[in-house]
Amino acid sequence: MPEFERLERIITGRLEENASKPAVWWKGSWMNGAEFLGLIANTEKILEESGFGPGSRIAIFMANSPLLWAIAVAAWRLGGAIAPLNARSGINASLKIVEHIDPVGAVLGDGMDSLAKTLEGAGIPAVIAPPVGPLPGFKGRKDTREDESTAVIFATSGTTGAPKAVQVSHGNLVDNSLKVHENIEGFDTGRILMNVLPNFHSLGFTICGVLPLCYGLPMVIVSSFIPVKETLDALMAAEVSILIAVPTMLPFLLGAVLKEGISFPHLKYILTGGGKLDPTLEGRIRKDMGVICFEGYGLTECSPVVSCNPSEKKRKLGTVGPPLPGYEIQIRGLEGEILPGSEEGVLWVKGPSVTSGYFRAPELTAERFHDGWLDTGDIVKIDEDGFISILDRATDLIIVGGFNVYPQEVETVLNAHPAVKMSAAIGISSSMSGEVVKAFVVPFEGTEVTQHDLVQYAKEHLAHYKVPRKIDIVDELPLSSVGKVLRRKLREDEKAAGGEN
Repeated sequence: MPEFERLERIITGRLEENASKPAVWWKGSWMNGAEFLGLIANTEKILEESGFGPGSRIAIFMANSPLLWAIAVAAWRLGGAIAPLNARSGINASLKIVEHIDPVGAVLGDGMDSLAKTLEGAGIPAVIAPPVGPLPGFKGRKDTREDESTAVIFATSGTTGAPKAVQVSHGNLVDNSLKVHENIEGFDTGRILMNVLPNFHSLGFTICGVLPLCYGLPMVIVSSFIPVKETLDALMAAEVSILIAVPTMLPFLLGAVLKEGISFPHLKYILTGGGKLDPTLEGRIRKDMGVICFEGYGLTECSPVVSCNPSEKKRKLGTVGPPLPGYEIQIRGLEGEILPGSEEGVLWVKGPSVTSGYFRAPELTAERFHDGWLDTGDIVKIDEDGFISILDRATDLIIVGGFNVYPQEVETVLNAHPAVKMSAAIGISSSMSGEVVKAFVVPFEGTEVTQHDLVQYAKEHLAHYKVPRKIDIVDELPLSSVGKVLRRKLREDEKAAGGEN
């Protein structure tokens, strides 16, 4: 049986089992399994009539919604793939990644008329769709068909700013969902799970969406965590018991409990990823909310979960738990040499959740994937029980509110300003978002430019979370002997100066 048929049959089977039971919650009301299957069937018909078929791709610029998940399942029924994308990346970046993905067309949410017009102008059919459907009919463009095993494509700018997209198979999704469901406490039958993380975020897509669909957990769909009041109202009204979150969401929940007297009596478990969980915050969540909080670790190339603290009894605070079953792990040096397990080094992983690589990018794939092994780029240590602690990033990746920001992308934008000679971007600590971007700019001699000028310029070319919150105008940057900017030195200096937003 092809992978796409297996995944589709698992989801369809669960919805048929729950035909008269709550399946998908949206804006205060539940759709049962039969109603959601009806939306999927109608969406499948529209997609097929558009020309979508085995190996096709459909680009989606929509907030979380029932229709988005109906499109995903319908695409899998037809042997194709969905590419959930972030419309806040900006029109130019969005067009670039859509052209790279080469879809039959694009589906956009309300208020995205400008992006739709740009896509249409580039020859990519685009339709605006309501969150609960139906999907409008459209005539798809002739695409180049790819491997039918691809289920979803997650896009990122990559370290060079060029389009980079991770291709995740149906088998990857099934394996990662299965391992999380079976090995992490809390995913019991009947529990209600909230789907509030962005769908273009692999944690949000797989664990908030695919997992509940595969295992019959009622799924509470909220379009976005912001505005927070809507999320809090949904947590209470839908009696959510499992929340998948990035750590920066937790202070808002705690604040609602302590400052506003709100309670969430049904919430039992919070699983976090996409950034380090502050042990103090975790302790307060347990004490003041009575909620069990687990920290995990993953990356898009692993579909995404690699490890997680498995249970209340077995958790180790400050670690991201042991690898999920099925993963082989190695600790290697920066040159790729295998190190003893007791040493600190770069984590390499192998297993059925690891993707095959990057979409239409064999050179990028060869840089990270080697004989089935993935170089995660993260420096870790592993204790005697196999629990992983993340020490640092081998790269200079910045994580803002759970989203990846690559310094070189920020620098490329700043360096394009006519007054900028060179720049460097780093992440600095933020109580609100974990990290924010700070940049250092060396202007050309004889030119004048202010922080305000550069921030405004960055806002025109970068997604909001990538825009530097502070820019220092400096005379020089620390350089290595070969002229490479030493971002680590900038981070050290910032930490010594107490830099925090």
